[in-house]
Amino acid sequence: MLSHEDVWKQVVDNLRQQVVAETFTLWIQPLKPISLADEKLVLQVPNKYFSDWIKNHQQENIEKILKDVVGQNIKIEYQEAQDLTSILKKVEDIQSPDDAPISVKAPGDDHLNSKYTFDRFVVGASNRFAHASCEAVAKDPGRQFNPLFIYGGVGLGKTHLLHAIGNHIKKNNPSLRVLYVSSGQFINEFIDSLRFEKPASFRNKYRNLDCLLIDDIQFLIGKQSSQEEFFFTFNTLYDSKKQVVITSDRPPKELPTLEPRLISRFEWGVIADIQPPDLETRIAILRKKAEEERLYIPDDVVLYIATQIKSNIRELEGSLLRITAFSAFTGTPLTVDSVQKILKDVVRPPEDTAPITIDRIQKVVAKHFNLEVKDMKSKRRTDAVAFPRQIAMYLARTLTDEFSTTEIGEAFGGKDHTTVMHACNKIKAKMSSDPYFVAKVNQISQEIRAGKEE
Repeated sequence: MLSHEDVWKQVVDNLRQQVVAETFTLWIQPLKPISLADEKLVLQVPNKYFSDWIKNHQQENIEKILKDVVGQNIKIEYQEAQDLTSILKKVEDIQSPDDAPISVKAPGDDHLNSKYTFDRFVVGASNRFAHASCEAVAKDPGRQFNPLFIYGGVGLGKTHLLHAIGNHIKKNNPSLRVLYVSSGQFINEFIDSLRFEKPASFRNKYRNLDCLLIDDIQFLIGKQSSQEEFFFTFNTLYDSKKQVVITSDRPPKELPTLEPRLISRFEWGVIADIQPPDLETRIAILRKKAEEERLYIPDDVVLYIATQIKSNIRELEGSLLRITAFSAFTGTPLTVDSVQKILKDVVRPPEDTAPITIDRIQKVVAKHFNLEVKDMKSKRRTDAVAFPRQIAMYLARTLTDEFSTTEIGEAFGGKDHTTVMHACNKIKAKMSSDPYFVAKVNQISQEIRAGKEE
């Protein structure tokens, strides 16, 4: 029989994978298990507001996980910390040696998080191609876009899309065998299979899937035996027309020491990248999160957060939950001024953040292509000049929020709105079909953000 602490530890481990870090730290970590008996789990909470929030936002999820862990329905009861002493004796009375043991059931074997669906994914210019590719895979696994390789920075939605693919397939084709796994889990299971002399069981599990969703493939770097095992797993699935979807923090060509034959396999299918969201998408993400959490956030506060936190969706959502929790606990109204103070350790002060200017963009792009800044503003139409100029226009459009297309055109030697839009559309089209060009644009973007003009 597992103790209430052991059961709660399994619940917490599940929740850690399902909620953003800020939610986990603010709301899940403070929960303390007191007892588990008579199909009831007693949790200690700091105060009544805390228990109300858990009831409205996480109780249903916690009860579902509890059922998965113990194999039966468990109700949750909350006890405020200040009243804990008075009920300790009652708790001891409830926990008698004659209580029927609660057996633990093995967790679901697909590792899918039901919260991550396509409906809950906010689509914008930065992730549209990746999202569309994932939807196509989910609707017809193994037929097109196989393998699908998605890459991008931390917290941009790669894992969400993997789970969304799996959830869509399981909903529409329940008989298909789908598995989500991180590369770390793959490595650990492979090592265990060798240690316990069960390699056949491991291979049977992975090579008989209809869809393998593997996250953070970059962690296979340096693991030679695991790379070899994954290579043969990939080949078996691919040859059987089974779907493989892979995520990474960088494109295949930039995975150092990964076997060339693996990189080659990854490039057989479609490569899609996810970029940091633009301002419009960041605002949409915040509003959707507020709607899901049933929170009211003033528009000017949403705009402030969206303009200050630009590179990471997890940080974006985490900041939203942080300010609402602080406001609820302290009674502080949510205004731009109060939010600035709450997020002071997350948002850099304006004086430490050099604004991205069109001038800076022109300097970095010109240097990258061995041109002069005056070439960016010239009327020369040779490919050697026109194409870098179009990249610079595209970056001016995507990396800055304050310049209109007309203003961007003026900064490039008096070009008009139509010319700027044509440049942006041309660069977007090339990025949607050429992952190596995407990597080049990303490198230039990083140099611009870092202020590398010299």
